Amino acid sequence: MRSGVRKGRMTSRAVCPRDAVRDNGQELGFVARVESVLFVAEEPVSTHRLAQALETTVEQVERALEALAAHYESRGVRLQYCDDGVQLTTAPEAAPYVERFLGLESRVHVSQAALEALAIVAYRQPITRPDVEAIRGVGSDSVLRTLINAGLLDRVGRADAVGRPFLYGTTPEFLQHFGLQSLDELPDLPEDGEMVRRSP
Repeated sequence: MRSGVRKGRMTSRAVCPRDAVRDNGQELGFVARVESVLFVAEEPVSTHRLAQALETTVEQVERALEALAAHYESRGVRLQYCDDGVQLTTAPEAAPYVERFLGLESRVHVSQAALEALAIVAYRQPITRPDVEAIRGVGSDSVLRTLINAGLLDRVGRADAVGRPFLYGTTPEFLQHFGLQSLDELPDLPEDGEMVRRSP
């Protein structure tokens, strides 16, 4: 199951009893159908695309996602939001066991320099390398490349500026690495977070 996803928190709504997650031997409920589509999706799926696939409204999809999120609170999977999409991911607390089962190396070690650049991108994305370097005051090509290789950052487009430099943003793996369900859960910057706030 894949990790990751970004902004898209939903407002609280009452969930209809017929939407509850259950298996009573009858026709598959709507929430279960949403879950099935998310299970096979290879990347975050927008609520609009889910609504199209399930021939329903975005509002009904959002209610179903709320029901799933509540259902997953004490289970080993989570909903994770990224950009305008949502996908299933394993619970951050289960990461050591999943990694051991899959034979993966332990979590990526992020150096202080890389963490500094990562924080700037996370809070200011999308952002160009020159802007990251202007904020940090040092060259950042190497650390950005390291973070891309680690799967924590990716190129998400090009800036509408001279030379059209790449824009960088965080990935679903970034969310999984730090145990976040969306970028909305990024903590507020501390008082000493002036570097991240600084304009390039």
